[in-house]
Amino acid sequence: MTESMISVIVPVYNVEKYLKKCLDSIINQTYLNLEIICVNDGSQDSSRTILQEFKEKDNRITIIDKQNGGLSDARNTGLTHVHGEYVMFVDSDDWLDITACEKSIKAAEEHQVDVVMWPYIREYSHASLKKNIFDHDIYFDQKQTYEHVYRRFFGLYGEELGHPENADALVTVWGKLYRSELILKHDIRFVDTKEIATCEDALFNIQVFQYVRSSYFMDCPLYHYRKNTGSFTAGYNPALLRQWFCLYKKMKDVIRENNLDSRFQESLYNRIALNVIGLGFNALSSDKNFREKRKEIQGFLSDPIVKGTVKKLDVKYLPMHWKIFFFCSKKQ
Repeated sequence: MTESMISVIVPVYNVEKYLKKCLDSIINQTYLNLEIICVNDGSQDSSRTILQEFKEKDNRITIIDKQNGGLSDARNTGLTHVHGEYVMFVDSDDWLDITACEKSIKAAEEHQVDVVMWPYIREYSHASLKKNIFDHDIYFDQKQTYEHVYRRFFGLYGEELGHPENADALVTVWGKLYRSELILKHDIRFVDTKEIATCEDALFNIQVFQYVRSSYFMDCPLYHYRKNTGSFTAGYNPALLRQWFCLYKKMKDVIRENNLDSRFQESLYNRIALNVIGLGFNALSSDKNFREKRKEIQGFLSDPIVKGTVKKLDVKYLPMHWKIFFFCSKKQ
């Protein structure tokens, strides 16, 4: 019996410092039937040279060169070259556990599911910390996938708000093995982050999971996510509120077009409310003086959509420091 092939898509852009570790973790997988699609997104450092060195050692590697277009565009380019029955995404500054492909495809075929998911390790310079998502292995049938996985891509709901730091722990496309047919048959692609700023993974999964018949979660961290400890101060984005409103509209359109139940709408409202923190960090990272920063924060807190969702947010499940924050937000 022929083993199923996994297509591993690796977008690459100026990651010479981390790329070798990433590629080593892929070519040394205990599961061998892989095609490794490396999309060089116009790198200007030595990343292209490193890719070529690895290709000469491992003929499973394909290098696709393109002009810089961003992460979404690189992933979309990779999807046009997929030949495997399954597809996996790996960011080039991260790395896989050496058994990731073997364990995930075994789960997919044993349980006959369309998507396999697993938690990840946050890799800091000083520590490695597991990001918990669910507490144990879980098989989700179609109804359970709809209620507990698909719905969660829109936002947290009910008791899930007890861990607001996990708002997007499940939405990443890395940390998943997909049946390729779901993506290719329906021509599903990533949205450009210039439109929505963040959460392109959530929108991608929202598209995919409309067609998922069953899924499986393994409580086994198989992905290592390199944390950027300076991410909160990575740069001020003056368009963030407008871009996030574009993201929310796309999610709202899916809810309306597919007649999804009220839990989806409430989950989206919770996402909008919790994102107030991100808007606040963004404002504080600007070069504006204190008065201007304060004016910007008061401005988005006064926006009818933001104000309305913050008012609706059920804070009873939130940790105490989050309750205090949102009490202050409501009082502006």
